[in-house]
Amino acid sequence: MTDNDSNETPSSGTSTSRDASDAMEKVSSDIYDLIGVKGKASDSRPFVSECSGKDRKKYFRIFHWWSFYPTSASDLGVAMERLKTELPKRGWKIVTYGPDTSRNKNINLTADNDKQKAGVNIVEMAKDDPPKLSLHVVSGCYQVPEGQEVEHF
Repeated sequence: MTDNDSNETPSSGTSTSRDASDAMEKVSSDIYDLIGVKGKASDSRPFVSECSGKDRKKYFRIFHWWSFYPTSASDLGVAMERLKTELPKRGWKIVTYGPDTSRNKNINLTADNDKQKAGVNIVEMAKDDPPKLSLHVVSGCYQVPEGQEVEHF
């Protein structure tokens, strides 16, 4: 989540690591469905990380990093435009959109979804071989239920 007003990660409530991981995988799956062009996603699983400045036995975040490779390179821009259009219709707020400062001037989209307690950064890497979308889905900071500890995976 990309709360620009504060350095503190927003709270996502209480959950086990597994349930939160499943929720972030569902967020990624929903984003995949919005891409709307033929292609293949990388095979990656969400992972658990600590919440900065908090007890790592009780607090955690979920990250899910994956890539999408369109069947046709010409569909890469189509996919990015679709995401820019469709994400707001699904409760996402576009925080930033445009070329980044890299040599390749990759198109970069960052969005937050307060209801799903998630953020996503999508980078259109048109000059990569093969061209791809690089997606980083991230949760807010969860607290495990009373009497449990964070399961790291």
